[in-house]
Amino acid sequence: MKNELIRLIESNMEHYLNEIQIARLNECLKSILNDFELFKKDNNLSFDESKENHELLVSFLSAKQIEGCSEKTIDYYRNMIFKMLESVNLKIESITTDDLRKYLADYKNQSNASKSTIDNIRRVLSSFFSWLEDEGHISKNPVRRIHRIKTKRVVKEVLSDENFEVLRDKCDNIRDLAMIELLASTGTCG
Repeated sequence: MKNELIRLIESNMEHYLNEIQIARLNECLKSILNDFELFKKDNNLSFDESKENHELLVSFLSAKQIEGCSEKTIDYYRNMIFKMLESVNLKIESITTDDLRKYLADYKNQSNASKSTIDNIRRVLSSFFSWLEDEGHISKNPVRRIHRIKTKRVVKEVLSDENFEVLRDKCDNIRDLAMIELLASTGTCG
């Protein structure tokens, strides 16, 4: 089963890596997976179910790439969704709203993440499960009932007229003064 997993990873990475890198990846995976047992226990996913989850994730990421998302965004999506799938350890079709709520609560408690971080993860999961629903892979989006997480809005302090004048007076050259004037005229400063 480990060899099947390694072949699956290699086949998904062959578009991004050359032959030498694939060989190095193979060695690395064999070395790391040597310490793990890969078989189904109780509720754990079988290899085939895990492969199906992975294939849906890859399809979703491809759709996001076509939509024009940056590589950084796609990596963020990949990492967040992969962590959730790994933690929940269920077939995508079996994941419920309660499973996702528990995952978000556990993530918040274990990583001491802020509310905005948890809401970002919720948005990523919502995008993923909405896509799965739109594509017909699941019948109902389990994230739909998880509402936006309220965060404190930080009200930025505005410079007083006196402070703004002090800032202008401290400018040593015309470039700095021009930057301050530009920021003030666009409402960014002052």
